Order: sequence, then C-alpha cells, then structure tokens
Amino acid sequence: GDHVIVSENVYGGTFRLFERVWRKYGVEFSYVDTRDVTRVEQAIRPETRMVFLETPTNPLMILADIRAISELARPRGIRVVVDNTFMSPYFQRPLELGADVVVHSTTKYLNGHSDSVGGALVVRDAEDAERIKFVQNAAGAILSPLDAWLVLRGIKTLPLRMRQHDENGRAVARFLAEHPRVERVYYPGLPSHPQYELARRQMSGFGGMVAFDVGSLEKARTVLENVRLCALAESLGGVETLISHPATMTHASVPPEERQRLGITEGLIRISVGCEDVEDILADLDQALARL
Repeated sequence: GDHVIVSENVYGGTFRLFERVWRKYGVEFSYVDTRDVTRVEQAIRPETRMVFLETPTNPLMILADIRAISELARPRGIRVVVDNTFMSPYFQRPLELGADVVVHSTTKYLNGHSDSVGGALVVRDAEDAERIKFVQNAAGAILSPLDAWLVLRGIKTLPLRMRQHDENGRAVARFLAEHPRVERVYYPGLPSHPQYELARRQMSGFGGMVAFDVGSLEKARTVLENVRLCALAESLGGVETLISHPATMTHASVPPEERQRLGITEGLIRISVGCEDVEDILADLDQALARL
C-alpha cells in the first residue's frame, strides 16, 4: 500500500481518520516531527505518496516549514498537503509556499459563526481537482445549500474577523505568559516561541489560537469550571471565545502515553480567542486563574 508522512502531533480527528479508517485500506502512516526537515527526508520510502502537514498544529502551535518540505517532496513526486484551518487563507497561503493541496475545516474561521459544518480542499493541479471532484460526486460528500451559504456569508467578513482574532490572541498570549499561575504558553506570536522567526516568514499574522499549561488536571478543571465568558466547547474559529481541554476532548482518541510524549498534558488548556472586547476576555481568565 501507499505510505504517508504525517505531522506527529496532528489533530485527534485526523489521527482517528488515518488510523481507524484509512489504515484498514492498506495505507501506512509514519508520524514524524515535521519541525525537522531532515526527519521528514529520513522517513521517505519508495512508496511514499504524500506528506500531510498541520501547521500550526492543534493544540501546541508547532510549525512546519512548508516551503522547505515542499522543495524536498516535489522532485520525488510526493504531494504536500497542508491543513491550514488555524491560520485561514488570510494569514497563511500554503500553495504560494509550494504545497499541492490545502485542507480547511470550513466549520472554523471560514464560517466564523459556529453555525455550519463542512470542509474544503484547495488544489494546485487541475488533474488533482478532477480526481477529487469525482470522489466527491461518487461519495456524495457535499455541503447542504444552507451550509454552503453560511460559509460564503462568513467569508465576506473573514479579514475583519481575522484581524480581531489576531489582535486579541496576541493580548491573551502576553497576559498568560506573564501570569504567575501559568507554567507555559504556546503561541507563535510570542518572541519566546522557538519557531517565532519561521512564523514571521510564512505567516502574515499569528491568529487567535492559544494554548497554556497550568500543571495538572485538577488545576485545569478549576479554570474550565470557573470561566464565565469563555464557553467550554471543542470547536474553534467563531466570533465567541471557546475554551477546551485537549487531553479529554479534542485529543481523547490519541493514546495517553502518546499524548504525554507529544506534550499534550493533563494541565494543558486551549483557547480559541474570539472577537469580544479583549478586556472582558482577560478579566474572565484572570478571575478563573485566581482560584488556583
């Protein structure tokens, strides 16, 4: 069967699809630290057909160098697919960096109002587009007219929303980085992020996704139970601020030992920073963290 190289800390739903659906059809997957282009190269086999990147990753905001990996893959006939859900086309354009296919959960930033469910592929090659269109038609995997309309409506305000998500996201990340009860913050817009320079090169903004660690499940539960403005929910990318616990929610399908190895600890909390007044968001987080 064919072989696919995947970002090792890929979204839990993607991991579930690859491991519990596609592996049954003979497709093999290698999960690699795609921060290191050398490791990607070492994972390539004669039967490798695709590199699947999630950048930034969910929830640890780890980046992959799209241009470098695309330059590695193209001469070998390997397609590079990038999940660009976190950045949206407003802040990151993988096709311009050499990728072949871009994946979006339209449910998130493209829709932006948490009232539609869907996904989209954007491709570089016309033949790939025809092949995907055939599968889509054969399988019937299309949006309803209402869902499609809701996404199109949302895209009209994408620039306005993304600028506000970015502004609020930066403020929340700075606040958390300075808070004494927060052990670590994951946000590519902080100069302390180990891939800050890469983020500046391949993204035009840093977005509204922030993760932080408070040290334990008990402390995380305290924060989650005491926020008032932030809503507890798995989704992201809407105008409202959502907060979640990856280990028991989005990444519950990933084996516990693998979660721990990747850094998705029981004390990790993820925030999809919304478009509310940022002072309201900060006040809510501050009063919840004060209970630790």
